[in-house]
Amino acid sequence: MTKADIVKLLADQVGLTRREAADALAVVLDGVIQAIQDGEKVELRGFGSFRTRKRQARQGRNPRTGAQVKVPPKVVPYFKPGKQLREILGGK
Repeated sequence: MTKADIVKLLADQVGLTRREAADALAVVLDGVIQAIQDGEKVELRGFGSFRTRKRQARQGRNPRTGAQVKVPPKVVPYFKPGKQLREILGGK
């Protein structure tokens, strides 16, 4: 499912124009992104939660040459599915 599919579904089910649905989705996604950037946890009950995790610096290996490279520490986004989503997908 793409962003365009979500916009179409939202427009059809809520009775919005596609432009209004696209704007509404953009506001929601921008809000989630901003909250995660600010270090907040975003929780959607029944669906899951978004947060960040810190990865430590480590030694990596260039797969082409086999040379060791330093991988710097970084912050990565992380999604944890909620209980209801896990049950629907069969992972009780």
